[in-house]
Amino acid sequence: MGKPKKKDLPDLSHLCVPGAEIAVRATPKAARNAIAAAEGGLKISVTAVPENGKANEAIRRLLAAAMATAASRLELRRGATARDKLFVYLGPA
Repeated sequence: MGKPKKKDLPDLSHLCVPGAEIAVRATPKAARNAIAAAEGGLKISVTAVPENGKANEAIRRLLAAAMATAASRLELRRGATARDKLFVYLGPA
């Protein structure tokens, strides 16, 4: 997966609140990387395959790029093997 282009991503900087929980519906093996608003959270599509955590890492990096923060500031709390995931923003370093 290449670095996502910032112009193709929505501005999610309003989610950069320490302790904020971000609900995500994941779609691995998609045609392209994308983020869309959905009922109850975000729908994120990534081109990565769902094996050995590759899709989770791709989702985390894409979400971090849209939030304009480091990927290390996002923690996957729930849903490592499910399509419905819960990320938590840990706050600035």
